[in-house]
Amino acid sequence: MKIYPHLWFKGQAEEAMEFYRSVFKDSRVLSQTRLPDPELSVVRFELAGMPVQALNAGSHVTYNEAFSFLVETGDQAETDYYWNALMADGGKEQPCGWLTDKFGVYWQVTPTILLDMIADKDRAKAERTMQAMYKMKKIIISDLERAYRGE
Repeated sequence: MKIYPHLWFKGQAEEAMEFYRSVFKDSRVLSQTRLPDPELSVVRFELAGMPVQALNAGSHVTYNEAFSFLVETGDQAETDYYWNALMADGGKEQPCGWLTDKFGVYWQVTPTILLDMIADKDRAKAERTMQAMYKMKKIIISDLERAYRGE
């Protein structure tokens, strides 16, 4: 048995796959299948080792925050890279490190240190960090660290 995140596009599955492969360097195409209906096709690819399936279909269902991809980053440079790459060509910033890419797919670009700080047993430090994050779109680690320290 295999489980794949499944994305639905209106004629853009191949374009989306190539875009995501350009963002996540350790990605690859698994398969491309044309179906008897000319408006339908399926692509499967890996993003950083995670299999994803995308469908081209005649109608398009819009995405929302109920399903998103989380990109956990190691530092500000990596956060900036994924944020900027996924925002390219028409993405939209959302609060608290979320964005939608040019296809409308939701992403969270989240530094590991943020996850560590908000899980701190010192709830005052965690709360200050959360309050700082609520004011951000792209996550700025140095601002979180100042809030965490109470500065």
